[in-house]
Amino acid sequence: MKRIAILGSTGSIGQSALAVVDAHRDRLRVVGLAAGENAELLAEQIARYQPAIAAMATGKAIDRLIGTGVGAVTIGGTGRDGLVAVASHPDADVVLCASSGTEALEAVLAAIELGKTIALANKEVLVMAGGIVTEAATRRGVAILPVDSEHNAIHQCVHGRPAEDVRRLILTASGGPFRGRSAGELEAVSAVAALQHPTWRMGRKITIDSATLMNKGLEVIEAHWLFGVGADQIDVVIHPQSVVHSMVEFTDGSILAQFGVTDMRLPIQYAFSYPERWPAPLPPLDLVRAGRLDFDAPDTTAFPCLSLAYRALEAERSLPVVLNAANEIAVARFLEGRIGFTAIPQVIARAMDVHRPAEVSTLAAVRAVDAAARAHALDIARGLELKV
Repeated sequence: MKRIAILGSTGSIGQSALAVVDAHRDRLRVVGLAAGENAELLAEQIARYQPAIAAMATGKAIDRLIGTGVGAVTIGGTGRDGLVAVASHPDADVVLCASSGTEALEAVLAAIELGKTIALANKEVLVMAGGIVTEAATRRGVAILPVDSEHNAIHQCVHGRPAEDVRRLILTASGGPFRGRSAGELEAVSAVAALQHPTWRMGRKITIDSATLMNKGLEVIEAHWLFGVGADQIDVVIHPQSVVHSMVEFTDGSILAQFGVTDMRLPIQYAFSYPERWPAPLPPLDLVRAGRLDFDAPDTTAFPCLSLAYRALEAERSLPVVLNAANEIAVARFLEGRIGFTAIPQVIARAMDVHRPAEVSTLAAVRAVDAAARAHALDIARGLELKV
């Protein structure tokens, strides 16, 4: 029996993870749940899974949770402290980090120090502090199992093979809702349109990242830390069918690919079951019905966020922190209707241009760079606000 703590249980990944638990009640048990503001859904999850500990983002959310008449459960706190409490619970064997943004960084590090396996569905943790997190995991002998479908696919392809056998990682991208559009055609697109992803159903922020291709850029940085390869060994191809989740090219020229249905329950179950494989309650992939599989080069003129991510990775040190912070600010302002879609990469590029990369070997250093970058990005975004 594996005991699971879920950070971000009311989000799309968290709910898919609980569906995996439902399918394997004889193998998985929930011991901790942490959520944002959705007290009503968390109350339902507590009633169903009976975790030992729960946490929420704010005190107001906790008050609403208690007001639902939720049963006996320890309230671990709010914000980062609450995430740490859930991730550190002594009964947890595996911690699924599915919360958005950077709030779970301390929780992931706390879980690693306690020797817990990390199932990572959050890109920002490694983008911000990849060196710190992977060093801690190596030192403690902790496995970081990727849940992102792309990195999960690569993990499956490289499993059991030495790093020196790998020539290239090939990350696939759907292309988002605006695939094929020119830079000029993107000027006036709305948040409503950008949230209509053609393949996956995800949270708002990650869906916008997919539309700008920043999601793939963050995955490039994440792949660097997960698999120990340089930027020049990571390629991105547009694959609109989302059937091939990623590929690995080996030194002999052979390419292994992982195919699968577009359902996040598959990579989540892989992380929960690893190193075993369990039957999944999913329909098999029908290759005949899938038909053709297309692969194209990404358009970095129309979607410059991908190039910005490569630039940040090549510079390393603190620049990926700035990239991530500025992107979060820009996406939030776009979703609020304050800036246009094409202003998102402008905010990020300007924030990166003025930043002088420095070493970020401690969590305090990462947080300091992050805070400064957010403040500067907000100033830039204000200067690009739409005229109403």
